[in-house]
Amino acid sequence: MRVPGKGRVNRRITVPFTFDGRRLYGHEGDTLASALMANDVRLVARSFKYHRPRGIFSAGSEEPNALVTIGHGAAAIPNVRAPVQELYEGLDARSQNAWPGLRHDLLAVNDLFAPFLGAGFYYKTFMWPRAFWEKLYEPAIRRAAGLGALSGLHEGARYDKAFAHCDLLVIGGGPAGLMAALVAGRGGADVILADEDHSFGGRLKGEVEEVDGQPGHAWAAGAVAELMALPNVRLMRRTTVTGAYDQGTFGALERVGLHLARPHPDAPMETFWRIVAKRAVLATGALERPIAFAGNDRPGILQAGAARTYLNRWGVAPGRRIAVFTNNDSGHRTARDMALAGVEVAALIDAREDVAAAGDFPVFAGARVMATAGRLGLAQITLRDAAGRNVSLECDCLAVSGGWNPSVHLSCHMGAKPIWRDDIAAFVPPKDAVPGMVAAGAANGEFSTAACLVAGARAGGEALAALGLKAAPADVPKAGDGTYDIAPLWHVPGKGRAWLDFQNDVTVKDVVLAAQEGFASVEHMKRYTTQGMAPDQGKNSNIGALAVLADATGRTIPQTGTTTYRPPFAPVSIAAWGAGGQGKEFAPERFTTAHLPTVQRGAPMIEAGLWHRPSYFPQGGETTWREACDREVRMVRSTIGICDVSTLGKIDIQGPDAGAFLDLVYCNTISTLKVGRARYGLMLREDGHVMDDGTAARLGADHFVITTTTAAAGQVMRHLEFVHQCVAPRMDLRMISVTEHWAQFAIAGPKARELVNALIDEEISDESFPFMACGPVAVSGVAARLFRISFSGEQAYELAVPARYGESLFRMLLTLAEALGGGPYGMEALNVLRIEKGFLTHAELHGRTTAFDLGLGRMIAARKDCIGKAAAQRPGLTGPAREQLVGLRPVHDGGVIVAGAHLFSEAATPVSANDQGYVTSACFSPMLGCDLGLAFLKDGRARHGKRVVLVDHLRGVHTLCRVCDPVFFDPEGERARG
Repeated sequence: MRVPGKGRVNRRITVPFTFDGRRLYGHEGDTLASALMANDVRLVARSFKYHRPRGIFSAGSEEPNALVTIGHGAAAIPNVRAPVQELYEGLDARSQNAWPGLRHDLLAVNDLFAPFLGAGFYYKTFMWPRAFWEKLYEPAIRRAAGLGALSGLHEGARYDKAFAHCDLLVIGGGPAGLMAALVAGRGGADVILADEDHSFGGRLKGEVEEVDGQPGHAWAAGAVAELMALPNVRLMRRTTVTGAYDQGTFGALERVGLHLARPHPDAPMETFWRIVAKRAVLATGALERPIAFAGNDRPGILQAGAARTYLNRWGVAPGRRIAVFTNNDSGHRTARDMALAGVEVAALIDAREDVAAAGDFPVFAGARVMATAGRLGLAQITLRDAAGRNVSLECDCLAVSGGWNPSVHLSCHMGAKPIWRDDIAAFVPPKDAVPGMVAAGAANGEFSTAACLVAGARAGGEALAALGLKAAPADVPKAGDGTYDIAPLWHVPGKGRAWLDFQNDVTVKDVVLAAQEGFASVEHMKRYTTQGMAPDQGKNSNIGALAVLADATGRTIPQTGTTTYRPPFAPVSIAAWGAGGQGKEFAPERFTTAHLPTVQRGAPMIEAGLWHRPSYFPQGGETTWREACDREVRMVRSTIGICDVSTLGKIDIQGPDAGAFLDLVYCNTISTLKVGRARYGLMLREDGHVMDDGTAARLGADHFVITTTTAAAGQVMRHLEFVHQCVAPRMDLRMISVTEHWAQFAIAGPKARELVNALIDEEISDESFPFMACGPVAVSGVAARLFRISFSGEQAYELAVPARYGESLFRMLLTLAEALGGGPYGMEALNVLRIEKGFLTHAELHGRTTAFDLGLGRMIAARKDCIGKAAAQRPGLTGPAREQLVGLRPVHDGGVIVAGAHLFSEAATPVSANDQGYVTSACFSPMLGCDLGLAFLKDGRARHGKRVVLVDHLRGVHTLCRVCDPVFFDPEGERARG
């Protein structure tokens, strides 16, 4: 019900909404939870397992019960936490996990079978008969599982991702967070202050408390106004920091449009942020925990702190006659605030024996709540006083406080375990658990407002000092201070089920049973009972469950330990995680700078690794890819072709020992290269097999750029870093991948030099820029690099410019090429060109071939050592028994060669026992008028001129082939050398 004179909602503006089809009204500033409470809606959900009635339990993101579905059709969002959802006009909310309706849920029959459905029953029940699992058990369990349901329709809403960098990230906008941001912001640091609520202030918004002589919420508003005026401070409302990761990186989810009746069509619903911060302050506050007692899950039972937050912030009382059950001073504040607001307080029940009355209401010291009554909502409680007498009280609300748990989650996301403190009966964050992050305020076990303000100022000052900035003396405002007095109480023994995890229906009995059956480890207990595995991740129940487990196993709570805290801290929608990926595959997409003009020319794109590259460039009248491919091959062989080769790995290596290092990782010698020259290189794995091939270009005395194949770029970079760190740590060099820094294009064909000279600022000649030369050039004044290397067998150059000029250069190249009778060519033509020349890709470098197999054994330099050299000389990695690279041509016209086929001797039966080799690459050569293939054949180099049978049983191909040299076209290489 609404309480006159309380709360800070705008009562002049009425906001209509619906819940389960019932039209209700709230006010501007309400959340869905506060509006439901104002309308006396107590029953809002059903529990997961037993479908027991559930009501609003908390006032924040830790809410375990009030999960609803918002919207309809494709726009429906399930499992929305009612205390987090801001009210807007026309909001349509529906309850979940109930059929046919919330008040009359037929699946509540599960509660009658509760004695048979205890912890781990599914491990014992669904074992027999075996055939029933797929036919009966699994389908039934899947239908019953879950809370909310996805619509199954494609959602057209937009989600976004964003990146931010700052000196200091303050996580939480309560008194400690505000004070830390103020101190750091005044000191000149670049600050981001993030809070999951739509306004800052934390618990100050829900308390009757003064800060610096004014109401706490007013002081918070003033602090926010000052922060907003600072140009170096960014305030991020509705932003939950969800995870802490390596190198100062934090994930954060911002709710952008979920609170609006009509979101802007171009605005996202949510944005997932990756924030990189030099320092961080964890000021996430603390979460109030319940006490387990019989029937403690009924609608009307909620956190004591939440009850007074609803009263003081939203002007709503969770009941008309309220009882309070506590073991600490938080319950007394709730009873006092309720009484002062005119709400009847039936009783204050304090488990501590030596307490005084806090107001004009009955106080039961040393008492316990033993049981509750009420079908769809609380109607009565039974307490046992200090003398052992049972007393029944009629009430429709019970506010419970079992103490406060510092919100340590983010501090443990990198594997650290929290530290137990007996004085507050709670865990606190370990120091230095996340590098650069310090905890302050209630998140660090400092529960008074004065202590939070002091801790926040101290944390802000420490961050400034670590950043090398000078902090002005902090003027910490005065606020209420006091000790935190608690008598730990986790469970009230008695008849009836005492609930720990309200979402997954886990009871004290379930945890005790887990211990009895040998699941004494907290991680085992969690999985056996499903405790803490619901959407709230045990925020309300984990510590209570640990205490029960500790008692059942004869250990202390710190000896029992905690489960592993993992991100995300709060639920994150899959659409936000995958922002920008709607309608796409799971793997990331990588586009070259020439992607747009390539697509504009109608080129179908194929994936090469993660890169999207053109298969071919169709022209008018061409009906198949083969026609386009054949045309592009002839074009390159006769005039000029342009191909985007930016996807090749490019690694920049510099330092006095760069040449010696490359000698170590390549099997051939690189250090003897002259400046301005490039060399083909072969890289071996430690086991002697070939890892990759590419080129090494020397741009300066201590400066090399090496290229890798597209597929192996990441693997080679990891390999080089491993060798430098573990094999040659004393070598003086640095390396970095520059694949994305440079856009690189192959210019291939007899007219290649003519096109290059038309493009670059200073012309070159065959003498000034011979085969395998490299060096700096300029294109319209833009610094570029030119390499005379060829993957086509033609006279060819590769021109590299900084990536921002890539698209422009590609368009210029195509214009010039088409004027010379040429144009672009794609991957299909590139593959044909390289097969005609016997050049290798990872079809041949597939991880099982050696330099000997490839006919490159002489590249392993005899006068130096290299990675993999010794292993490559092992018996079995050389000799005639090895499958060696050869070329294949059909004996008869029209013969078909397909990749993946196997090779057999002419007279042999084509079965695996007679297998002589396999085909790795195949194509039709428009230049030679027949199919060609590259293959590995046993003792292949000694069998040139002999015949083998190619067999592909799957595709029904049987072709008689002649073995030949793998170089089919221009075997002397005269065309490439000009």
